[in-house]
Amino acid sequence: MRLLLNLKAMKNCSYDQRYFHKFQGFIYNLLRDTPYEFLHDKPGYKFFCFSNIFPIADLKANETKRWLISSPDRAFIKILKERLETLAKEEKPINLGEMSFLIKEVTSLNVRLKKNSKLRAATPIIIRIPERNYERYDIPPSYRKKHYVFWRPCYSFEAFVKQLEENLIKKYNEFHKTNLEIERIFELFKFIKGPIANHVLINGKEQLFIGSLWEFHFSFLTPKQKKILSFAIDCGFGERNSFGFGFMNILKN
Repeated sequence: MRLLLNLKAMKNCSYDQRYFHKFQGFIYNLLRDTPYEFLHDKPGYKFFCFSNIFPIADLKANETKRWLISSPDRAFIKILKERLETLAKEEKPINLGEMSFLIKEVTSLNVRLKKNSKLRAATPIIIRIPERNYERYDIPPSYRKKHYVFWRPCYSFEAFVKQLEENLIKKYNEFHKTNLEIERIFELFKFIKGPIANHVLINGKEQLFIGSLWEFHFSFLTPKQKKILSFAIDCGFGERNSFGFGFMNILKN
């Protein structure tokens, strides 16, 4: 499930390319004094994601922009919507870094997969290859680092697929408290762009994340594939979803 925010820009402003931690911080502030306040300090998966502000361009006062927030947790979305609607009703500006907006409308959306669907990453998908898998995926010795490396197009395609599938299954099972297994999730891949370097501020320190953009095409989804992908679309693909990475859209055929 997701929320679509229609926003009115309050002033002329350059588009902030390093918005990740600012948007995340705004969401955490909305969750204060709610049952989801614990997410700020929770290790591991947070089970929410968000898009960039779109269309992507420098802001002009009074123009309309949009923003999407997604989560497979309906109660989480409901609480966010109530908080956002209060801000809209009170006409309180929201500040996302240097960008300032009035919320004009908040709409709940349910995105539904068809048996033949196309998905596109709106924000880079982050995939890490752990050190234990360097030999398995033939990571060149000169690229190897302690603990992990971020997937890049020069690495094995199999490494991207396997790590992405393992990540989605692990998140699904943790969220639903199940032990679902599936042999294959994906069918056809279309590489769009990468590597994409993103600088993110975490606990006051700037960290570099490397991601890539993809399309995923499906000609016939099985019930099990559909179940996992429906969850993953709102949770986000890959890692660091709570910073807005791996935000997915369904393309119209």
